[in-house]
Amino acid sequence: MLEEVERWLTRRSWSCDDRPLDRLTDARAADPHRTSVSVVLPALNEEATVGAIVTTIRRELMEKVRLVDELVVIDSGSTDATAAVARAAGARVVHRDAILPRIPALPGKGEVLWRSLLVTSGEIVCFVDADLKDFSADFVSGTVGPLLTDPAVQFVKAMYDRPLGNSAGQGGRVTELVARPLLNLHWPQLAGFVQPLGGEYAVRRSLLERLPFPVGYGVELGLLVDALHTVGLDALGQVDVGVRVHRHQDGQALGRMAAAIYRTAQLRLSRGHLVRPALTQFERSAEGFVPHTHAVDTEERPPMREIAEYAERHAA
Repeated sequence: MLEEVERWLTRRSWSCDDRPLDRLTDARAADPHRTSVSVVLPALNEEATVGAIVTTIRRELMEKVRLVDELVVIDSGSTDATAAVARAAGARVVHRDAILPRIPALPGKGEVLWRSLLVTSGEIVCFVDADLKDFSADFVSGTVGPLLTDPAVQFVKAMYDRPLGNSAGQGGRVTELVARPLLNLHWPQLAGFVQPLGGEYAVRRSLLERLPFPVGYGVELGLLVDALHTVGLDALGQVDVGVRVHRHQDGQALGRMAAAIYRTAQLRLSRGHLVRPALTQFERSAEGFVPHTHAVDTEERPPMREIAEYAERHAA
C-alpha cells in the first residue's frame, strides 16, 4: 500500500460513533443552507425492505432530530408495491421516467442516481440502497457526518462487514474478485476503501453535478475514480457503520455486474471502445449448456451541470 494511502487511512477513516447526532445537528444549525441533506433510495421491486428503511430514516433523522431535509425514493419501474409501500412510510416517490422525459431512460441503477439530482435540492446527497435488511440510521448519519463537520471532505463511503448467509465477511464477491484488484492495480490511491462498490455514500452536490454517471452497475466505481481525479484523495473518506445485510444476487447476475464494472474501469483507463461489449453466460438445460448473451452497460450520462433543465433549475 502506498504511504499516501496509509496516511489517508488514519486521517479519513472514521467510525459513526466519532460524530454523535448532537454534534451533527449543531453543525447543521450553524449553516442550514450549506448543510441541507437529501437522502435518495433507488428502488426496483423492493417492497419487502423499502418501507422499513424509509420509516427508520424519518423517525430517527427527520422527526427525533432534524438531520435530513428530504427523503426521496426513485422508482425505476417496479412491478410490485414498492412505490405504495415507500409512500405510505413517508417518502416522496418519483418515477424514473417522470424525470427529464425528453431523454428516454435507460435501465440501470446509475441512471436513477443521475436523474435524482434533478428532483432533490440538498447540498449534500446521500444514496442508500433499498434492499437493506436490519437497517440502521447510522448508514445516513455516519456518511453525512464528515461532510457536515469538515468543509474539506466532499465524498464519504460507508464501510461495513458483509456477511453471506451465516459466513461473516464473505459478501462483496464482485468487490473482492473484480473491483479491488482493478483499483489496486490502476488506481492505488483508492486501495484503502473497504467497500468501494457499496451503495451507501454521501457526496456534496457541487461535486456530483460535475461527474459523469455510468448508467448501470459501474456507477459506484466510476464515481469514486472520477471523484479522485476531480478533488483528490484527501477530499474522500469512509465511515464504519457496522454490518450490512441485504439480498444477495446469484452468480450469473454477479457476472453481469462484474462485466459492467470492468467496462467502466476500461473506459477510464483508455476512453477506448470494446470490440464487442457483451457477456455470454451459460445455463444447463435438458439439451446441454445453453448460451445467453447480455449487453454490458456502456452508456454514461454527462455531468448534470451540462443538462439545460438542471442549470435552469439552479439559476432560478
